[in-house]
Amino acid sequence: MKKLILVSVLFVSSYSYACSDLMDTEMRILDSSETVNLCEYSDQVVLVVNVASRCGYTYQYASLQKLYEDYKDDGFVVLGVPSRDFMQEYSDETDVAEFCSTEYGVDFPMFATSKVRGKKANALYKKLIDQSGVSPSWNFNKYLITRDGKVASTFGSKVKPDSPELISKIKELL
Repeated sequence: MKKLILVSVLFVSSYSYACSDLMDTEMRILDSSETVNLCEYSDQVVLVVNVASRCGYTYQYASLQKLYEDYKDDGFVVLGVPSRDFMQEYSDETDVAEFCSTEYGVDFPMFATSKVRGKKANALYKKLIDQSGVSPSWNFNKYLITRDGKVASTFGSKVKPDSPELISKIKELL
Protein backbone atom coordinates (compact mmCIF):
# COMPACT_ATOMS: atom_id res chain seq x y z
CA MET A 1 0.00 0.00 0.00
CA LYS A 2 2.84 2.41 0.84
CA LYS A 3 4.42 1.83 -2.57
CA LEU A 4 1.16 2.66 -4.34
CA ILE A 5 0.80 5.94 -2.46
CA LEU A 6 4.42 6.90 -3.19
CA VAL A 7 4.01 6.13 -6.89
CA SER A 8 0.80 8.22 -6.97
CA VAL A 9 2.51 11.17 -5.31
CA LEU A 10 5.45 10.96 -7.71
CA PHE A 11 3.12 10.79 -10.71
CA VAL A 12 1.09 13.81 -9.59
CA SER A 13 4.26 15.79 -8.84
CA SER A 14 5.89 15.06 -12.15
CA TYR A 15 2.67 15.73 -14.05
CA SER A 16 2.27 19.19 -12.56
CA TYR A 17 5.74 20.16 -13.77
CA ALA A 18 5.33 18.84 -17.31
CA CYS A 19 5.85 21.48 -19.96
CA SER A 20 4.23 21.30 -23.38
CA ASP A 21 6.06 22.02 -26.61
CA LEU A 22 3.95 25.18 -26.96
CA MET A 23 5.07 26.57 -23.62
CA ASP A 24 8.67 25.38 -23.92
CA THR A 25 9.71 28.66 -25.50
CA GLU A 26 12.34 31.21 -24.44
CA MET A 27 11.15 34.82 -24.52
CA ARG A 28 13.01 37.99 -23.65
CA ILE A 29 11.34 40.18 -21.03
CA LEU A 30 10.28 43.62 -22.29
CA ASP A 31 12.98 46.30 -22.06
CA SER A 32 15.46 43.84 -20.55
CA SER A 33 18.19 41.44 -21.53
CA GLU A 34 16.66 38.76 -19.28
CA THR A 35 14.85 35.80 -20.77
CA VAL A 36 12.30 33.42 -19.32
CA ASN A 37 11.15 30.02 -20.46
CA LEU A 38 7.36 30.00 -20.67
CA CYS A 39 7.39 26.60 -18.93
CA GLU A 40 7.32 28.81 -15.85
CA TYR A 41 3.62 29.33 -16.63
CA SER A 42 2.82 25.77 -17.75
CA ASP A 43 0.67 24.95 -14.74
CA GLN A 44 -1.54 27.99 -15.32
CA VAL A 45 -4.31 29.01 -17.67
CA VAL A 46 -2.61 31.50 -19.99
CA LEU A 47 -3.99 34.29 -22.15
CA VAL A 48 -1.45 35.39 -24.77
CA VAL A 49 -2.21 38.76 -26.36
CA ASN A 50 -0.36 40.65 -29.09
CA VAL A 51 -0.54 44.23 -27.87
CA ALA A 52 0.22 47.72 -29.20
CA SER A 53 0.41 51.10 -27.49
CA ARG A 54 -1.07 53.25 -30.26
CA CYS A 55 -4.03 51.21 -31.45
CA GLY A 56 -7.77 51.74 -31.29
CA TYR A 57 -7.89 48.68 -29.01
CA THR A 58 -5.16 49.90 -26.61
CA TYR A 59 -7.86 50.62 -24.00
CA GLN A 60 -8.04 46.81 -23.57
CA TYR A 61 -4.89 47.02 -21.43
CA ALA A 62 -7.09 48.18 -18.53
CA SER A 63 -9.40 45.16 -18.69
CA LEU A 64 -6.47 42.78 -19.33
CA GLN A 65 -4.88 44.08 -16.12
CA LYS A 66 -8.16 43.70 -14.21
CA LEU A 67 -8.62 40.17 -15.57
CA TYR A 68 -5.10 39.29 -14.43
CA GLU A 69 -5.70 40.76 -10.97
CA ASP A 70 -9.05 38.99 -10.59
CA TYR A 71 -7.83 35.49 -11.51
CA LYS A 72 -4.06 35.33 -10.91
CA ASP A 73 -4.53 33.71 -7.49
CA ASP A 74 -6.56 30.97 -9.20
CA GLY A 75 -3.73 30.06 -11.58
CA PHE A 76 -4.31 32.48 -14.46
CA VAL A 77 -1.80 34.73 -16.21
CA VAL A 78 -1.87 37.21 -19.09
CA LEU A 79 1.23 37.34 -21.30
CA GLY A 80 1.59 40.49 -23.39
CA VAL A 81 3.62 40.47 -26.59
CA PRO A 82 4.04 43.93 -28.14
CA SER A 83 4.28 43.88 -31.90
CA ARG A 84 4.88 46.40 -34.66
CA ASP A 85 3.34 44.10 -37.28
CA PHE A 86 0.46 46.56 -37.65
CA MET A 87 2.70 49.64 -37.21
CA GLN A 88 1.05 50.80 -33.99
CA GLU A 89 3.75 50.17 -31.40
CA TYR A 90 6.57 52.41 -30.22
CA SER A 91 9.94 51.60 -31.78
CA ASP A 92 11.71 51.83 -28.39
CA GLU A 93 10.92 49.13 -25.82
CA THR A 94 11.57 51.58 -22.97
CA ASP A 95 8.68 53.69 -24.29
CA VAL A 96 6.45 50.60 -24.49
CA ALA A 97 7.26 49.57 -20.91
CA GLU A 98 6.77 53.09 -19.57
CA PHE A 99 3.48 53.54 -21.43
CA CYS A 100 2.06 50.24 -20.14
CA SER A 101 3.00 50.87 -16.53
CA THR A 102 2.13 54.57 -16.29
CA GLU A 103 -1.02 54.64 -18.43
CA TYR A 104 -2.55 51.29 -17.44
CA GLY A 105 -0.65 50.00 -14.40
CA VAL A 106 0.25 46.82 -16.27
CA ASP A 107 2.08 44.33 -14.07
CA PHE A 108 1.33 41.12 -15.93
CA PRO A 109 4.33 39.66 -17.79
CA MET A 110 5.27 41.59 -20.92
CA PHE A 111 7.78 40.33 -23.43
CA ALA A 112 10.05 41.86 -26.05
CA THR A 113 8.55 43.52 -29.06
CA SER A 114 8.49 40.95 -31.85
CA LYS A 115 6.75 39.72 -34.96
CA VAL A 116 3.55 37.75 -34.41
CA ARG A 117 2.64 36.78 -37.96
CA GLY A 118 4.24 35.49 -41.11
CA LYS A 119 7.56 33.72 -41.57
CA LYS A 120 9.33 36.02 -39.10
CA ALA A 121 6.85 35.47 -36.25
CA ASN A 122 8.49 34.69 -32.93
CA ALA A 123 8.69 31.04 -31.88
CA LEU A 124 5.68 31.25 -29.55
CA TYR A 125 3.42 32.74 -32.19
CA LYS A 126 4.54 30.23 -34.80
CA LYS A 127 3.46 27.47 -32.39
CA LEU A 128 0.19 29.26 -31.52
CA ILE A 129 -0.66 29.68 -35.20
CA ASP A 130 0.26 26.06 -36.02
CA GLN A 131 -1.83 24.70 -33.15
CA SER A 132 -4.88 26.94 -33.58
CA GLY A 133 -4.87 27.62 -37.32
CA VAL A 134 -5.43 31.29 -36.48
CA SER A 135 -2.95 34.07 -37.24
CA PRO A 136 -3.40 37.49 -35.64
CA SER A 137 -5.35 39.72 -37.98
CA TRP A 138 -4.79 42.82 -35.85
CA ASN A 139 -3.55 43.92 -32.43
CA PHE A 140 -5.13 42.47 -29.30
CA ASN A 141 -5.87 39.01 -30.68
CA LYS A 142 -6.08 36.54 -27.82
CA TYR A 143 -5.06 32.90 -27.46
CA LEU A 144 -6.37 31.06 -24.40
CA ILE A 145 -4.14 28.15 -23.37
CA THR A 146 -5.02 25.29 -21.01
CA ARG A 147 -2.90 24.27 -18.04
CA ASP A 148 -1.49 21.41 -20.12
CA GLY A 149 -0.34 23.77 -22.88
CA LYS A 150 -2.97 23.47 -25.60
CA VAL A 151 -4.80 26.30 -27.32
CA ALA A 152 -8.38 26.08 -26.05
CA SER A 153 -9.80 29.12 -27.85
CA THR A 154 -8.88 32.17 -29.85
CA PHE A 155 -10.55 35.56 -29.66
CA GLY A 156 -10.23 38.42 -32.13
CA SER A 157 -9.47 42.03 -31.32
CA LYS A 158 -13.12 42.97 -30.98
CA VAL A 159 -13.66 40.50 -28.13
CA LYS A 160 -12.94 42.55 -25.01
CA PRO A 161 -11.05 40.94 -22.13
CA ASP A 162 -14.03 41.55 -19.84
CA SER A 163 -16.54 40.00 -22.24
CA PRO A 164 -18.77 37.27 -20.79
CA GLU A 165 -17.62 34.96 -23.60
CA LEU A 166 -13.94 35.19 -22.64
CA ILE A 167 -14.47 35.24 -18.87
CA SER A 168 -16.70 32.16 -18.95
CA LYS A 169 -14.08 30.25 -20.96
CA ILE A 170 -11.35 31.27 -18.49
CA LYS A 171 -13.49 30.16 -15.52
CA GLU A 172 -14.19 26.85 -17.27
CA LEU A 173 -10.45 26.19 -17.62
CA LEU A 174 -9.58 27.27 -14.09
